[in-house]
Amino acid sequence: MTYMEALGIITKRESLGIVPGLARIYRLLEKMGNPQNELKIIHIAGTNGKGTVSAMLADAITRAGFTTGLFTSPWVTDYREQIQIDGAFISKKDFSSYIEKYRDNDCTEFEFLTAVMYKYFFDRRVDYAVVECGMGGLEDATNAICTPELAVITSVSVDHTNFLGDTLDEIALNKAGIIKKNGRVVLYPNPKTHNLFQTQCKKCNSVLYSVDDAGDSRLNNIRTVKTALDVLGIRSPVKEVALPARQEYIGQNIMLDGAHNPDGIKALIKHLPKREITAVIGMMRDKNVRECIKMIAPLCKKIITTTPSNPRAMIAQELKAIAKMYCKDVEAVEQPIDAVHTADYDFLLVCGSFYLARDVRKELLPYKM
Repeated sequence: MTYMEALGIITKRESLGIVPGLARIYRLLEKMGNPQNELKIIHIAGTNGKGTVSAMLADAITRAGFTTGLFTSPWVTDYREQIQIDGAFISKKDFSSYIEKYRDNDCTEFEFLTAVMYKYFFDRRVDYAVVECGMGGLEDATNAICTPELAVITSVSVDHTNFLGDTLDEIALNKAGIIKKNGRVVLYPNPKTHNLFQTQCKKCNSVLYSVDDAGDSRLNNIRTVKTALDVLGIRSPVKEVALPARQEYIGQNIMLDGAHNPDGIKALIKHLPKREITAVIGMMRDKNVRECIKMIAPLCKKIITTTPSNPRAMIAQELKAIAKMYCKDVEAVEQPIDAVHTADYDFLLVCGSFYLARDVRKELLPYKM
């Protein structure tokens, strides 16, 4: 089986959407010999920052001399970036082999990918597997595990309300589902839900390590990683890791960011330059679109709305109607790449979705660097 054939098989399952529950992946992992039960897993949940924390933590553990698996999502540059060992993507050959061997299952795309990740990490005998939840925690496919070596919970805010609940407490409780019996938990500063996580740890007889608030999301992420390393007994300096579409500069005049909820937009705003900003924005309709636009639009001289390549995307014209409430100069351009080329700017911000970042990043790199 070629890599492109394997990629087609798994991505075709995106049409199944998000289906809560662990029964399907448990069946597939059973066929694989339950590799997840043999791994030292560092399980990471949260609304914002979990990808950054996961990457920094994996990097630090690798530099300490351990073979380290890293599982993150969604992808931006290459589908295989979601499964890495010591910074190297799973090979096309290995990826294709696993897809071909285990294609007979009823899993969703993310469930299938998660199972492949656990099997690959087991086969490669990684010392640690840093595993980022896809969504929530309790019924996330990555949670088909026993008590992990360490659970880490990053910044928690309201997002994915269709699946996780309408209130902050409901969402936090879902993410607390990665807390298992007799475990260890590192908690990013979450003052509004701290007591909830503390209660869950007590119920599970798990030890809670709370991170002191530095007053800045970037510094809090670093502190969270340092605390996790201390708990694991691993001595390694923490370095910030450049990730695609996380306040990513392309040249001097373009920033690409996947922030798609109010807390993410709030963190983004703190790092925007004091320049005239033209923004290309695309978002999923199941996000808190109005609140995000209300926050970012007043900072923009012009906004070009567009439609990311995802069935859940809000169409450009609909997003334009919302943006017009907060910015005078708004234009709708349906295709993301056309939207980028249409922009006349001093500083260009492309934001609102990792799917949008995926659509335009390759086009921007040769275009402006």
